[in-house]
Amino acid sequence: MRIVAIIQARMESTRLPGKIMKEVVSKPLLEYQIERVRQAKTIDQIVIATTTKDAEQPIIDLCKRMSVDYYRGSEEDVLSRYYQAACYYGAEIVVRLTSDCPLLDPAVIDEVITVFLSNSERYDYVSNTIERTYPRGYDVEVFSMKVLEQAYKEASYAAEREHVTSYLYQHPEVFRLGQVKQTTDLSSYRLTVDTEADFELIARLITALYKRRIERFTLDDVVSILQENPEWVLLNAHIEQKKVHRRS
Repeated sequence: MRIVAIIQARMESTRLPGKIMKEVVSKPLLEYQIERVRQAKTIDQIVIATTTKDAEQPIIDLCKRMSVDYYRGSEEDVLSRYYQAACYYGAEIVVRLTSDCPLLDPAVIDEVITVFLSNSERYDYVSNTIERTYPRGYDVEVFSMKVLEQAYKEASYAAEREHVTSYLYQHPEVFRLGQVKQTTDLSSYRLTVDTEADFELIARLITALYKRRIERFTLDDVVSILQENPEWVLLNAHIEQKKVHRRS
């Protein structure tokens, strides 16, 4: 089964435009994330799914420099962009990632994929996001191409087209949903980049990790630094995650 990780990315994000190309220790955040995803052992290919807008050229340039495949599609219909990217690159299993997660742990990616592969007759979709025990910024969703195609053909609401997997997890009567949880609940940590405050925290963490020469860091390494610097957590504690609008 060909496993393709598709990372949705664009420059014109609402709250912090250009966030994925903001630099820490002389590298853009998206480069850190690509490096992290490449360390996952279960992924066959990485694809950056961006839009057709001219503003995305820095993303395309980075993909070319790093020899990463990319696909350009609709800005608003992200579900269509995902589906077309998956078709173009012959995906059989799709791993959905977002580009605002530069600290993403490859071991977490492998765990979610392994649970999906081990339970393919039991689950249509496996993630660590619905019953959250991992920090925001460590989100991984895995599903088959067949399920993605069904969502692409059936989802009709704008929110279902904008948020790739919402049609799946909002229909548990149709799709069999599996969740990966860990014993220690770290869901209170916000390690994604959506605002300037988020970026400040991530910048501090990456800088601290690289000063310690921990370039292949784990979630445990990140948590350890946060525990040593508890005041850092307050930097973005006030940020609220944008809501996914549900069908009425």
